[in-house]
Amino acid sequence: MKGSRFSEEQIIGILREHEAGAKTPEVCRRHGISDATLYKWKAKYGGLEVSGARRLKSLEDENRRLKKLPAESMLDNAALKDLLEKTARACDAT
Repeated sequence: MKGSRFSEEQIIGILREHEAGAKTPEVCRRHGISDATLYKWKAKYGGLEVSGARRLKSLEDENRRLKKLPAESMLDNAALKDLLEKTARACDAT
């Protein structure tokens, strides 16, 4: 997944600028983003302070890491089962 070219601090700054009364097209043009991006950020970061955004990012990273653990475990189980089947077939053949 492609990372954002804006940091959380920059995103929150852009959202504050928009909340202060700047027009949406003007904010988007100034920062080189689309309306959809602005509203997506507003849904995700709206009302957060910089420290809250950092905490959100760290929790998302931890969640991503924890989701990988069961998937890796399932792959290990499948590999062990295949090895066990091959070993059993080799023993039956002799």
